[in-house]
Amino acid sequence: MEKIDFVIPWVDGNDENWKREFWKYNPEKDTDSNESRYRDWGMLPYWFRSVEKFAPWVNRIWFVTWGHVPAWLNTDHEKLRIVRHEDYLKPEYLPTFNSHTIELNFHRIEGLAEQFVYFNDDMFLLQPVKPEDFFVKGLPRDCCIETALAQDRYENPFAHILMNDSALVNMHYQKHEQIRRYPGKWFSPAYGMMALRNLLMLPYREFSGFKFTHQPSPFLKETFERLWQEEGERLDIVCRHKFRSASDVNQYVMKYWQYMEGKFVPQSPKTGRFCIIGKDDEKILKALEKQDCKTICLNDEDELQDFEERRKRFLDAFRKILPESSSFEK
Repeated sequence: MEKIDFVIPWVDGNDENWKREFWKYNPEKDTDSNESRYRDWGMLPYWFRSVEKFAPWVNRIWFVTWGHVPAWLNTDHEKLRIVRHEDYLKPEYLPTFNSHTIELNFHRIEGLAEQFVYFNDDMFLLQPVKPEDFFVKGLPRDCCIETALAQDRYENPFAHILMNDSALVNMHYQKHEQIRRYPGKWFSPAYGMMALRNLLMLPYREFSGFKFTHQPSPFLKETFERLWQEEGERLDIVCRHKFRSASDVNQYVMKYWQYMEGKFVPQSPKTGRFCIIGKDDEKILKALEKQDCKTICLNDEDELQDFEERRKRFLDAFRKILPESSSFEK
């Protein structure tokens, strides 16, 4: 079996040194400085517990950080590697508070396996997973489902960024030619009824966008290297932005590139569950109690009341299903 690594970036929003540097470069408090993007729910130990329990086969875990490390983390663990931004990012990109810069340069992490899975720190395993849930015969498992892009809030840059991802793909690939090359991957039965989306989008000449599942993303390191070879100048501009910008591309462009090259194995889009804290609290608690999905993403809501109360409820729920400390904890 080929080695498969996990990569997880983390920010300690309570670190006073980090906050001073953050505001030094962001004195005007722009829209990317919302507290919800950096506050700590205290769930990180349960991420490590879930990995140790449900994915013990993982080769290495690369913990990417601005510089801070949780006091409870066992940094001597044989499978754990601490990667600070300066360890793999170009000096001209530092310091960065732009998640896109952090993501787009993963291939520069020295020693990272060719096959790796990217986790956000709000994505958890709830059931045993196998390497084949992420890679089959050296190819990432993914769902390639075209969809129309929509914007739900004027200030939200996310739709713009996804459009930039699609634009970069359209500049290099002809839509109908790619579909003809890999028809079985575009109209796979694994997608269920969602395969109809690809059929309905056929009349459009260019790709509009693709469904994103907010779940752990398997990648080939060679995809990053190839895209930097093809579009290094554009990616360099993105990485020089200290904070996220509507003119950026993000890590989804790497997924799209893998779609275009046929370097993926179709997978159901329903392998995991995406929930928004503040809107789906009861659904989250039920999913944790029953452990009825392999992966779950607990997305933080910008406008959230009763943070401490909610935090306690979720931590209690995690504690019930993952009560034992992992070997990643001191």
